[in-house]
Amino acid sequence: MEKSSKKVHFIRPVPIRKELPLLMFLPGMDGTGLLLRSQIPNLAKAFDLRCLSIPKDDFSSWDRLAGETIEAIAKERGSGDREVYLCGESFGGCLSLLIALKAPQIWDRLILANPASCFRQQPLVNWGPDVTKLLPKNLYFLSSLWLLPFLGSLDRILPENREALLDAMRSVPQKTSVWRLELLRSFHIQPQELETIKKPVLLIASAADRLLNSVSHANFLTKHLPNSKMIILPKSGHACFLEKELNLYQILDRHC
Repeated sequence: MEKSSKKVHFIRPVPIRKELPLLMFLPGMDGTGLLLRSQIPNLAKAFDLRCLSIPKDDFSSWDRLAGETIEAIAKERGSGDREVYLCGESFGGCLSLLIALKAPQIWDRLILANPASCFRQQPLVNWGPDVTKLLPKNLYFLSSLWLLPFLGSLDRILPENREALLDAMRSVPQKTSVWRLELLRSFHIQPQELETIKKPVLLIASAADRLLNSVSHANFLTKHLPNSKMIILPKSGHACFLEKELNLYQILDRHC
C-alpha cells in the first residue's frame, strides 16, 4: 500500500509547559487527535499535552506507524527527563501497547481506554472491513450516523461533542477506514508479551460499550500486565472521553 507523504505528528492543544509531565494522547480510528477536547481544560492543569494526528492518506503497517510515533514522542520529549504518560483510546490503545513493547524507555505510565486490541475477538465488528469496503460512497457517509449510538452513550455527550464525533468519523476517507479496520483485525499481542510490560498501566473500561466487550478485555489485560489497575465506568460508552460527566484528570489523580 502506498504510504502518505506526511508523517504522523503531535498537535499541541494548549501552550507548551515544559515544567509539567507530558501526556501523549493517541486517538481512535479517526486519527485526528481532536476528540480529547472535553478533557483538555482539566488535564492542562497537570500535564503538557500532545495529541497524535495521523494523516488521512496514511496506509502504514502497525510497525511503521509505531516507529514513526516513537520518533515523534522522542522529538517532543527532547533531552530532558520528564515523565511521559501514554494515553491510548480504542485504536490508539493498540498503538500504545505496541509502543510500550517496542520502546519501554520512552514512556513512564500507560493509560488504556477501551483499547481495540480485542477487535478480532468480536464476531460482528470483525466483519467491519469487508462491509465498509462494499458500501457505496453515499452509504458510507450515512453509515457514520448509524454508528453513533454504538460509539458513544449519546445521552451523556453534549450536542457539540456529538457533532465533533460525527465530523471526526466523516473526516476519514472510506479507503483509509477500511485500512485501519484491517489493521485492527490483524492486531494481536501474546499474553507473554504483555507480561514484559512492568511499568504502571491504568485500564479504563466502559460497561456500556456497545462496540467492544471492553470490561471483559480489560480483565484479561489486567491479568497479564504485572503492574496494572482497572477501573470500570458503569454507564459510559465506547467514546467515554467525550462524556460530560467524565473527568480524566480526576481519575488519574486518584489512581496514578
